[in-house]
Amino acid sequence: MLKGFEHVGITVRNIDRSLGFYVDLLGMKLVVRRPGHNGDEIAFLSAGNSMLELVCPATGALLAEDVAVGRAGVRHLTFNFDSVDETYRQLEAAGVEMVEAPRLAYNPDIVRKVAFCRDPDGLLIELTEH
Repeated sequence: MLKGFEHVGITVRNIDRSLGFYVDLLGMKLVVRRPGHNGDEIAFLSAGNSMLELVCPATGALLAEDVAVGRAGVRHLTFNFDSVDETYRQLEAAGVEMVEAPRLAYNPDIVRKVAFCRDPDGLLIELTEH
């Protein structure tokens, strides 16, 4: 029997920069940071009811690419906040690449308001508000 969604893992180019984004700016909690295999570094972050695994390969990583229309893959990561407007302003002031300003959601039965930005590796991040 399924108990819930545990975590998603992403590859990052610089774990310190990614921790600065996900922990310091988005408010996630660092659960553990440790060496991985072959010189990689791994961190698990708590988002409350699920986690995000950051893997920083010792060999480095290329910038993320958006998933092309008609291609399978992860389109974005979504995080819920008390206020999308406030979060958007804070991220913008911190120099984060902002993609779309806050607006009413296209799926109002799921969330009320959304905005989009990019993490330090170019991964699309959706900010939501219920």
